[in-house]
Amino acid sequence: MNSINNLLEVNNLSKSYYSLNGETKVLDNISFKINKDDFIGIIGPSGCGKSTILNILSNLDKNYKGNITKKENLKLGYMFQNPTLFPYLNVYENATLGLKINKKLDTNNKNYVLNLLKKYDLIDFKDKYPSELSGGMKQRLALIRTLASKPDILLLDEPFSALDPQTRLTVSSDVLNIIKNENKTMLLVTHDLNEALTLCNKIIVLSKRPSRIKNIYIVDNNNLYDLIYKDIDK
Repeated sequence: MNSINNLLEVNNLSKSYYSLNGETKVLDNISFKINKDDFIGIIGPSGCGKSTILNILSNLDKNYKGNITKKENLKLGYMFQNPTLFPYLNVYENATLGLKINKKLDTNNKNYVLNLLKKYDLIDFKDKYPSELSGGMKQRLALIRTLASKPDILLLDEPFSALDPQTRLTVSSDVLNIIKNENKTMLLVTHDLNEALTLCNKIIVLSKRPSRIKNIYIVDNNNLYDLIYKDIDK
């Protein structure tokens, strides 16, 4: 890696799907870097491959061209669009599920999860079930479950899209504060430009399929909305 703060580099990432109708190219030579403490948003038109990038970075999709370089022992955590909480598991069981599956639910990790539940106001609900939680509480629980494995970078795939506008505003602010408090780096896929401007310090704008990076903006003032909005393919 070129910099001590450089956690991950994507170089010339391309992705195609193949069917009886031929090749459909989704990503075309995508390149960017993620540095420590970055809060990066990826925005672009529907179907341009935003979530595909997250799937590739998390190794869910290994069929691509290009190079992805990661800092040694780098851990990534993936928070999906739907919280995907298991209704028959209580809050504590949902929060520790990944650790249990990976046989890492030792005393230290149990205490770490309990501390997260306490810090973010879910400890009194640890024996409750998802059906007894509000939408915001479910999102906090999903984030705590992602944090339980102590990732360096959090990949968030439109995690607030199912919430109503008012709840979305509150929950997104809560989630950002949690990520900052835990000193994590974030890569957020969203279709909401206001959300990206509020939560991120960099914004990657993708074109229509096959997606290329049109621009990478540094969020350093309040006059970017119109500029980026004009840059997004409708």
